[in-house]
Amino acid sequence: MIILQIEHQVPDYNGWKKVFESDPLKRAESGVKSHRVSKPVDKSNYVMIELEFEKLNEAESMLERLRELWKQVGDKVLMNPEARIIEVTESKSY
Repeated sequence: MIILQIEHQVPDYNGWKKVFESDPLKRAESGVKSHRVSKPVDKSNYVMIELEFEKLNEAESMLERLRELWKQVGDKVLMNPEARIIEVTESKSY
């Protein structure tokens, strides 16, 4: 399993969430199998997103498209984005 892991500050969580929910990059059509949005309990203006893919090239393509989108929206929607592609090597539920 391949995960595109994204973190960034948001000036307004609800405003950011509306943009996220509008799905401008068409996640399902881009190969995203699932997503998870989290935020620290003590920091309401920070989000962490995990997009799950089956194929590395799909995650790489999404990351390129995200970087272009970030340039367009600037600080109005998010600030200081960081992203990395990781591979899950083990997972176990308890």
